[in-house]
Amino acid sequence: MNKPFIINIGRQLGSGGRSIADILARHYGITAYDRKLIELAARESGLSQELFENADEKKRHGFFHAIFSNRSMTNALGSNDSYLSNDALFKVQSDIIRDLAEHESCIFIGRCADYILRDHPNCINLFFTANFEDRVARMASEKGITNEQAAELVEKTDRRRAAYYNYYSGKTWGAAESYDLCINTSHLGHKGTAELLKEYIGLRMK
Repeated sequence: MNKPFIINIGRQLGSGGRSIADILARHYGITAYDRKLIELAARESGLSQELFENADEKKRHGFFHAIFSNRSMTNALGSNDSYLSNDALFKVQSDIIRDLAEHESCIFIGRCADYILRDHPNCINLFFTANFEDRVARMASEKGITNEQAAELVEKTDRRRAAYYNYYSGKTWGAAESYDLCINTSHLGHKGTAELLKEYIGLRMK
């Protein structure tokens, strides 16, 4: 493609968001940013990567949850007992997302990237869902856990992602009006969904 573009992906756990993002990233020769954003945020801010991992896609905590003792923060902030809210960490990560989007075509997975880049002229915002039993089976296989454990993990993670997205964006996670396209990946599978998206993205970027 001739002009830079951004693909933002929201996803239910087990729907294949990361897998589809990787297929698209290879096809277009661009980077898919997921946990790599945490590494960049830590490096750019000089803060502990553990801080960003603990706050990853979690909404702001209350006052007592936001006060913590973290030895890894000693060198960065000069104190063992430090206050740093999830809102502050979200701001750091948001700045990195905006900077990356300004300089390259790329894919962002989760982390409210569609909201953060709402003024970017060439964004495609996608949301992936899948049948619940398919998502449970996928997570049970990937994690080596029982279906009951996988079901609990799927439900817990979806609640956490929804709370994070709704809190920071003011929109509704997974609601069709929040995205350009919502797809149930159970129907076409990951490769089939990626092929469909290549056609859609090509039409959008013309």
